[in-house]
Amino acid sequence: MPKIDLYRNVHMGQRVRLFTLATELGAADITSSGAAAEQAERCLAMTQELREHADHEDTFIHQLLRERAPEAADALDAEHIRLDAAFTTLDEQARSLPGTPAEALPEAQHALYLALNEVISAYLAHLHLEETVAMPALWQYAGDTELGAVLAAFRASRTPEEALTDLRRMLPALPPAVRAAIARGVIEAAPGQEAGLLAAATTTLSPGQRRRLYDDLGVPEAWALQVQP
Repeated sequence: MPKIDLYRNVHMGQRVRLFTLATELGAADITSSGAAAEQAERCLAMTQELREHADHEDTFIHQLLRERAPEAADALDAEHIRLDAAFTTLDEQARSLPGTPAEALPEAQHALYLALNEVISAYLAHLHLEETVAMPALWQYAGDTELGAVLAAFRASRTPEEALTDLRRMLPALPPAVRAAIARGVIEAAPGQEAGLLAAATTTLSPGQRRRLYDDLGVPEAWALQVQP
């Protein structure tokens, strides 16, 4: 039975969306109508999401970590200082972008791009610490029952809408077998609502990913076509 990993899947989704945001921000035609406001809003939404994610970890994971492996918890706290500074800089750059004069927009766009990549640099280091220090410490000092309880408590705290958002952010970044296992658990937990839930949870998958998921789940073709969003 695989170990319970509290970080892996959600972190994979975060990496994909951070890299995508950086690529698309760098290539955006910032002079087109509404582009500056759109790119600024995307950056602000990302920092808000990452802050909320950190709050969830502090609430559901890191309290246990502080009890069992305080040195690992201290290392994560130190990372948060660097992250908070990077988030603040990115937010400031993003908020100023829409009001920038047209002639200064290209340089302002690049400044925002650099600030975003500083966030990514700091955040990747943070993810690596959680995955290679914090999670192994939890495996060493906490049992499967405790880790399962952490995961169950987090899931119980999410509204149905929030749970769907979590899936949409995560599923495209995962290997097919992991994606299918998660989707199978979702539809088995809601008998009678399988088609609608699967359709709602997979809106961010590519057509190829969605077809592979239906194949892996053994979904009949007619039913698969029925639930296409």
